[in-house]
Amino acid sequence: MKKVIVIGAGFSGLSSAALLARDGFEVEVIEKLDMAGGRARTFSEAGFTFDMGPSWYWMPDVFERYFELFGKKVSDYYKLTRLDPSYTIYFGPGDKTDLPADPLKLYQLFESIEAGSGNKLKKFLEEAAFKYEIGIKKLVYKPSKSLLEFANWEIIRSSLRMHIFTSFHSYIRSYFKHTKLLRILEFPILFLGATAQKTPALYSLMNYGDMMLGTWYPEGGMFKVVEGFQKLAEQQGVRFRFSEEVKSFDFKGNKIKSVETNKGTYQADYVIASADYHHIEQKILPEKYRNYSPAYWQSRTMSPSSLIYFLGIDKKLDNMQHHTLIFNKDFEKHAQQIYEQPQWPQNPSVYLSCTSKTDLSTAPSGKENLFILIPVAPGLQDTDDVRNHYFDFSVQRIEDTLGINFKADISYKRMYSNRDFAHDYYAYKGNAYGLANTLKQTAILKPSMFNKAVNNLLFTGQLTIPGPGVPPAIISGQVAAGQLVKKEQKQ
Repeated sequence: MKKVIVIGAGFSGLSSAALLARDGFEVEVIEKLDMAGGRARTFSEAGFTFDMGPSWYWMPDVFERYFELFGKKVSDYYKLTRLDPSYTIYFGPGDKTDLPADPLKLYQLFESIEAGSGNKLKKFLEEAAFKYEIGIKKLVYKPSKSLLEFANWEIIRSSLRMHIFTSFHSYIRSYFKHTKLLRILEFPILFLGATAQKTPALYSLMNYGDMMLGTWYPEGGMFKVVEGFQKLAEQQGVRFRFSEEVKSFDFKGNKIKSVETNKGTYQADYVIASADYHHIEQKILPEKYRNYSPAYWQSRTMSPSSLIYFLGIDKKLDNMQHHTLIFNKDFEKHAQQIYEQPQWPQNPSVYLSCTSKTDLSTAPSGKENLFILIPVAPGLQDTDDVRNHYFDFSVQRIEDTLGINFKADISYKRMYSNRDFAHDYYAYKGNAYGLANTLKQTAILKPSMFNKAVNNLLFTGQLTIPGPGVPPAIISGQVAAGQLVKKEQKQ
């Protein structure tokens, strides 16, 4: 069997590793950290269990299609619960809106806020469903080697309805006027890497994924999904080496002959780099084998980083759902301070995840685990003073908005932000989500999955196609595995 070394055990690495093992390759995954998952790791402390990164389980069909490739079902590995309400949005103290899982109730909610918007939402989501069908089920599974991949009649005929050259900002305003409705619709794209004015309206497909496909929770936390992917990979014969870091490559001509780690040497017929693309290319590959220059990477637009607080609360919290969003009065200004004028935000919106509202196993009896996240610009100077400032800000914002008091009941606190992403994942500029999904960084305009100088090296993950997020990472791994199989078949 041909030997494949996969670098990194995040979702893209897990995805590609299992598929290649299924297809007859000998696969070994080398992971710097002590567990799989990458940003989707977990930790427990003082009886509280926290997911460290992804907390939204959206686009369930992507997960189902992946497991079907092995003749399996999601339910073979973890159990899902659909959340209802999907999440709660606070627009100000006492001013909250629950987003129902039932589409009819969702239409009624929109109608109650703006007359006529119920029917408009139906039409908007029908268009979003079309984009989802073409975008998620067809376009994103292409390797983006050339424009010819997209030169088929269905894609060309559908291009106008995809609204690729219309901004998300103007598109949603052609349907709705009320500020609350606009904020509800703009929230899912906040993490894509650009303001609504610079994000293509194609990404209304995110609203379809949110509102129609639902928000789900894997019992035990998002790490249960990681465990499911790892177990599936092991069932295919994949071997994992944790707490082992890739340091260099040995070459024979234009191919990687072996991978050197801090613990040993591994022969390789192929290498798939699921770790941070920039780190592998700029720090591990010799300069003559690189696709891109430092100036190229510096010119890329990154998606946000995150300032995160993991809190253990010694009492139950009222007025809080599993997912809660607290929007500031100037939602667009926060986005500008992430993307347009990168700086620590003056008055940011805040996202809360309290899994103990759904899953009692994640906190001791009578207590809550609380995950607080503020999206921030990558590349900022991340100091303890900054973290402490925003901790006080966040707690005060939550207490004032939800009408609760809990600061004195915090028994556990851990802070995590830009410098931790850079240290733990070698994340370029400390980003949390990857490369921004702007029009100029879409499809063939993203960093290539293929290395032009090294014949047996492919990249996968959030800095290449199709982009940031757990479902896209899974798809990225599938695409990389498929391309490697084709390369082997040709040879």
